Amino acid sequence: MTTYEKIASNKAKLTFVVPGEEFEAAMNKAYLQNRGKINVPGFRKGKAPRMVIENMYGKFVFVEDAMDIVFPEMYEAAIKENELKPVDRPEMTDMGEYKPGQDMTFTVEVFVRPDVTLGEYKNLTVEVAPKHEVDEVEVEERIKQDQQKGARTIEVTDRTVDYNDTVNLDYAGTVDGVAFEGGTAQAQTLTIGSGQFIPGFEEQMVGMAIGEEKDLQVKFPEQYHSEQLAGADAVFHVKVNSITVTELPELDDDFAQDNGFDTFDAYKADVEKQLNERAETNYNVTIENALIEAAVANAEADIPEAMIAEQTNYILRDMEYRMMYQGLRMEDYLKYTGQTREALAEQYKGEAEKRVKIELVLEAIRKAEGLEPTEEEVDEQTAKQAERMGQELEAFKAGLTDEQRSYLTDTAAIQKVCDLLKAGATVNVKAEAEDEDAE
Repeated sequence: MTTYEKIASNKAKLTFVVPGEEFEAAMNKAYLQNRGKINVPGFRKGKAPRMVIENMYGKFVFVEDAMDIVFPEMYEAAIKENELKPVDRPEMTDMGEYKPGQDMTFTVEVFVRPDVTLGEYKNLTVEVAPKHEVDEVEVEERIKQDQQKGARTIEVTDRTVDYNDTVNLDYAGTVDGVAFEGGTAQAQTLTIGSGQFIPGFEEQMVGMAIGEEKDLQVKFPEQYHSEQLAGADAVFHVKVNSITVTELPELDDDFAQDNGFDTFDAYKADVEKQLNERAETNYNVTIENALIEAAVANAEADIPEAMIAEQTNYILRDMEYRMMYQGLRMEDYLKYTGQTREALAEQYKGEAEKRVKIELVLEAIRKAEGLEPTEEEVDEQTAKQAERMGQELEAFKAGLTDEQRSYLTDTAAIQKVCDLLKAGATVNVKAEAEDEDAE
């Protein structure tokens, strides 16, 4: 038998009563599991009767293990029966005295998802930055990105080095005739005019022929990351191994056809359309975020530390995962920044608490308003996710797990909450900052 009591907005107490016969069976099972580990004089290991062991070590010797046997199943049943959502491990706060053959009583307390007291969340007034207006420069920059994707690298053999060439070179640097750390390399690539190397280096390479070797006289900047080299005069002996140039495709109808359009004008119009759609999407997200922040600020919730700690760990795991893609380990990052993982976690604790509260408030609004997505709305979210993943819709749907389907359902529900918040909201657009030079 189990009784349930809510003792706080974020905590529950469960009292269990285990029938004497059932607990005795658990005690005997605990004895059978542990007897091989207990030495009893006069008995071979594992052969001592339970009564002898209890007389020797006390009648409670198997109680803890018996509790481990009966508790998990009873606890899971109680959680399901009372529709609780624990966010931490249960803590035993009281256990009755063990008396053979009699019922065993014990009590646990566990932190659960807290109750949320909603404030105003309808007809809110928020202020947001103006929507980004796409201009011609942005369109051209986007086109240049596609142009770069179609670039070709061409080897040059009939002339000397010029600006914008990419040169493969060997170099060896010295200061007062002595080589210095990091000053020597083989088969390095350098785009002339990029400013990647110290001033004067690239300019002196202009006019060099393939296979030519030359001493470059340079001076390190006064403000340089190496104190030993800062402001020092240096000589770099360089050799040009090869020269290549990047050839970009012409921005014409052929280029447009390579990108799936009949004419360049049609391609450019689509680029502009995509940028405007993205600006509109970002603007809507800005409004939704402002409304969510306002609704969250008006709500109250006593969030258990366990939920904040779990979200903090999620943030750090996500950070670690992204670092891996950049070839950096978390251990190295902490070393470079002189931090500990604990200190980093403390930095993100506030962000973690904010995320948890947002989740709880959106969930509470969804429940208060009875907002459940239709099948069509879930399908719409599924299609968007498939597009983001670059997969065919049917293949994407076929590979979804139950957990992933549940996530998409929740995403569709959150969108309904956002639509509700926007329905009666007043959105004021911030005035753009005036030009400081304006009269």
